[in-house]
Amino acid sequence: MPEERGVYPKTIIKNQLLYFAELKGIKKVEVEKAIAYWAKRLKVEEYLNMTAEKLSKGNQQKIQFMTAIIHDPELVVLDEPFSGLDPVNTELIKDIIIDLVKRGKYIIMSAHQMTTIEEFCSDVLIMNRGKAVLQGNLKKIKDTYKANRVEINVNKDITNIIKDLGLKIEIEKNNQYKIKIDNEDKAYELLNKVIAEKIKVDKFEIQKPTLNDIFIERVGE
Repeated sequence: MPEERGVYPKTIIKNQLLYFAELKGIKKVEVEKAIAYWAKRLKVEEYLNMTAEKLSKGNQQKIQFMTAIIHDPELVVLDEPFSGLDPVNTELIKDIIIDLVKRGKYIIMSAHQMTTIEEFCSDVLIMNRGKAVLQGNLKKIKDTYKANRVEINVNKDITNIIKDLGLKIEIEKNNQYKIKIDNEDKAYELLNKVIAEKIKVDKFEIQKPTLNDIFIERVGE
């Protein structure tokens, strides 16, 4: 599935699906069943007899996603699969991708949103100017990094405690803090100070660098 819209704007959606499916060797009888199944699952049944140009970008994205998987391929290549989708439809496509993986399909996904990559991918390849700067199993890559932040949610302002420990607040909202740390000892020192002040702690989590952090480190220059 390409990033740009791979649909014909002035052609009826159902005719396009039939055409792409036949190109991939599916018999017409099987195609009709496949179209009915995926149209219902992707919630685009009402658009099948419309031209693509009348659909929103999100619905066009769902149609071209359908053309990519309608022939039940073993290998699926997706370029920015969530482009143009609202949160509801993003979850819809995510669920389908997860189902494809569970069914033993191989997924190659290109994306610039590191949270998406972290959520889906077991192995990653980061490229910069055409050269690989990092590749391998994501969990093993992250295991080589030390913790670099702590998330703590409390019931009152602890800004002064954090600053007294020489720590930097990355994000603060409604007494929910993400704080940069050099080592885990600092995180536990913060926790002990907060408990000593008899402040209620709703969440305390020491976190390793995100894939976004790692990407910036490797590609940022």
